Amino acid sequence: MDKLSFLNSIAVIAVFVSILLAFFLFTVKTENKLANRLFAFFFILTAVDLSGFFVYEFIEGQLNLEVFRWTTCLLGMPLYYLFVLAVCYSDFRLKWKHLLHAIPFLAVNLIFVPRFYLVGDIEKIQFFKLHDQMPEMLIFRFVVEFQYVYYIVGVFLILKKYKDIYLENYANTSFSTYIWLFQITTVFLVAHTIVVLKNLLRYTDFNESFIWANIVVGSVALLITCWFILKALNHPELFRGINSKLKLTKNILPEVEIKAESGTEQNDLIKTQIITLKQYMSEKEPFLDPSLTIQELANQINMPVRDLSILINHHIDQHFFDFVNEYRIQKAMQILKDTSKKDLTVLEILYEVGFNSKSSFNTSFKKYTNLTPTAYRNS
Repeated sequence: MDKLSFLNSIAVIAVFVSILLAFFLFTVKTENKLANRLFAFFFILTAVDLSGFFVYEFIEGQLNLEVFRWTTCLLGMPLYYLFVLAVCYSDFRLKWKHLLHAIPFLAVNLIFVPRFYLVGDIEKIQFFKLHDQMPEMLIFRFVVEFQYVYYIVGVFLILKKYKDIYLENYANTSFSTYIWLFQITTVFLVAHTIVVLKNLLRYTDFNESFIWANIVVGSVALLITCWFILKALNHPELFRGINSKLKLTKNILPEVEIKAESGTEQNDLIKTQIITLKQYMSEKEPFLDPSLTIQELANQINMPVRDLSILINHHIDQHFFDFVNEYRIQKAMQILKDTSKKDLTVLEILYEVGFNSKSSFNTSFKKYTNLTPTAYRNS
């Protein structure tokens, strides 16, 4: 088997797997159907892009279709960006304004109209022969790279905001959404970097290695897609979105009007609220609920959620996530020191105190005590 045939085989498998994953995302039962559909369309576009390694055999003479296929890559990152929004925010909905994300795709196709789409077959063939040097292609590649950087930065900013809001408002220790999306985005960034380096070979003295570079790119794409399938099969309902209307404490503070007559009265009120909150946490142990949110805790102690968020995240100077987990760790320490409960395993203890992940329990426990749960029990 020669290099080209080997590359075609890898590309065919990668396209098949991408379509298979898209089909899975369309049909799997989940509450977040919008996110799954957006991700499915993303993988369909990925399949269209990867088909370029072998599709030329079937569309001979259909040069308009081939150039149009090139430009569909400009819809990939907008779809991924919208997918991340749909995953992170449970109340996200598509709106007409989101069609603006298609502007680069439309603009690039308009650039090809005068000297490609509207000319005769001879001119099109000539364009294809010299397409690497054509100004339309240089503009197209610039737009692709600029768009990619724009959306990859946008996705990382969304994830940062999601993480900050999650830590201030939720106590669920299963942080899979952020980790999973961060992993995906990082993998995409690495894969795209490989593609860019591969494309640069066109303009160097190593252009004969271009076919091998394509084989590497095709293999990486296949491995990434298989990895997504394994994740999707193991976690058909991966994500738990947060409310996009939630605000960070640093954004709430400037909006809050302090109505106390003096600073002393305000400080006394804050101290009283902190004492009341800590007493409630110790006596009622609401942290035993693994899905406790700041909204639920605010309802239990009859305090506006904005005030409770400021109290914990600003005045106590802890994220709600860390504040709740500290009580869980203290409860776990009591159980580990209790000789009458020595038969309880660490796994049983972590579930009992409100954790739902062994890795997050071990991480939090070591952060608080500098020891693993087992080492703490033995000491």
